[in-house]
Amino acid sequence: MGVYKSKRLWGPLSLVLALSLAIVGCSNGSNGNNAGGSGAGAIQGTTNGDQPANASGGEGNAAQASDDLKPVTISAFIGTPNQAPTPDNRIYKKIKDELGVTLNMEFLVGDLQQKLGVMIAGGDYPDLITADPKLVSAGAVIPLEDLIEQHAPNLKAHYAAYWNRMKDSSDGHIYWLPNYGAYTGEYHATNYSGPAFWIQKDVLKEAGYPTPKTLDDYTKLIRDYAAKHPTIDGQPTIGFTSLAYDWRTFPLLNAPEHLTGHPNDGGVVVDNGVASVFADKDSAKQYYKTLNGLFNEGLMDKEAFVQNYDQYLAKISTGRVLGMFDQHWNFQQGEDTLVSQNKIGQTYVGFPLVYDTSIKDYYLDRPVINLNNGFGISKDAKDPVRIIKFLDALMDEKYQKLLSWGEEGVDYIVGTDGKYARTPEQRKQQEDPTWKLANKAEAFYGAAPKMEGTFSDGNATSAGTQPQEFFDSLKPQDKELLTAYGHQTWTDFFSPAPENPVYYPAWQVDLIDGSDASVANKQMSDASLKYLPKAIMSKPDQFDAVWNDYVNAYKKINVKAYEDRINDQLQWRIENWASQ
Repeated sequence: MGVYKSKRLWGPLSLVLALSLAIVGCSNGSNGNNAGGSGAGAIQGTTNGDQPANASGGEGNAAQASDDLKPVTISAFIGTPNQAPTPDNRIYKKIKDELGVTLNMEFLVGDLQQKLGVMIAGGDYPDLITADPKLVSAGAVIPLEDLIEQHAPNLKAHYAAYWNRMKDSSDGHIYWLPNYGAYTGEYHATNYSGPAFWIQKDVLKEAGYPTPKTLDDYTKLIRDYAAKHPTIDGQPTIGFTSLAYDWRTFPLLNAPEHLTGHPNDGGVVVDNGVASVFADKDSAKQYYKTLNGLFNEGLMDKEAFVQNYDQYLAKISTGRVLGMFDQHWNFQQGEDTLVSQNKIGQTYVGFPLVYDTSIKDYYLDRPVINLNNGFGISKDAKDPVRIIKFLDALMDEKYQKLLSWGEEGVDYIVGTDGKYARTPEQRKQQEDPTWKLANKAEAFYGAAPKMEGTFSDGNATSAGTQPQEFFDSLKPQDKELLTAYGHQTWTDFFSPAPENPVYYPAWQVDLIDGSDASVANKQMSDASLKYLPKAIMSKPDQFDAVWNDYVNAYKKINVKAYEDRINDQLQWRIENWASQ
């Protein structure tokens, strides 16, 4: 149901960026953590033990490059659109001065699947490539487990708890280095980037800070506010919008599973370990009938089903959209524009709505390893050993802190208690998109392996998850809102996350390109994108007829093949992951 998708698609221009980075190993042991090896420009590192660098508790253990260091170029395709950093980007320059590799990065332009199809058809790949299951099927990427075992002790330690989960169920090999979801130390949930029904803070403030619990509560808030504010900043108010563009169909398709008390399993709900499709069920019909009501009242965005991702973000950035169902990371760029204009009241709070209060919300979940994402090494890479050692070297805490927090004294300060924090000026810089292009290394860092949780000194691996820094960094309006609700973080609006079932989440199951399950998934998605907009935009007395057409279209699809593939994989996970 449009959940087995590649990473983000956004951006008008092709960006090919050559960044000089130097690679060097970390000195915590004869652990292959240096950049030495068979390739040109090998670097020798000192040894002083067997502990991998990211478990040592120390910083600054990177060995200096040897005098005979020779440059090497690693090409990389990153399947997300990014703006190119400035040529004098401070963080990349610091890495260049201390480490050793030229990264030639190409970012996505246009459709990801088309781009990958061209690569596969031509059989020509960069050294590093961000994940997609079809690249495994095409033989485009190489197994990584032996390289990690022999040359990357930091990465091995980083993924130790997730090792079995990272193995491809078809052949037992590891092809990808997940970029998110491998946690160490403590995990602090502060911000919230997952699915929710989002509503503007101004709407909540005007209503006296109520807590909508049901879909009816939520839509009443929208109706009441829109009636009083038919325009916002000179433009017509949009009560509710959605998105169904390219692989980003989940804003339209996924809400019913949450309204019925299920977590984010994508196109299925899982009860007692058994997955089933919900898209054509009455539980979904109830949601879309509510949207039909909003549409006929003029409160549903009439462009919701024809807008592309850029248009969606641009619309949110105007501040006239009162609400939507989405995952926060998906619309955050639009919200960032509002923050940069200090329109904090027009940014959003997420609520875990359910159909009725007898249902317990299950939106907030515990972090899971981001399978089928992150970097892989292609079959065309000339020196896989050098590449894996490069990625391994960056797992030293020194470089993880550089990539996440920045430079001490410049991007953050250290208190007398050893806790990292930022000054108001430093926080303001972090909100400036132009400043970030010159002072952060987000493009590469987003796709690369990374530490999450806490460092060995107890500091969170990002400012956003450092509890006191998080609250201190909030705008006065946000502090006022949270205080009104008796909360300290945005996750406090949600029920605490239970332990993840061992098989969770179902959306990470690889359907296998070209299989009956994959074909059924595409047909279901096509049916949903054809009939759901039609049903939502129909006259109220025509809704049931359109819905029946939708259900009948589903009956012609081999839904069982889709469900069987997921259930087979869930059982495989239960049998193979239970010890992890």
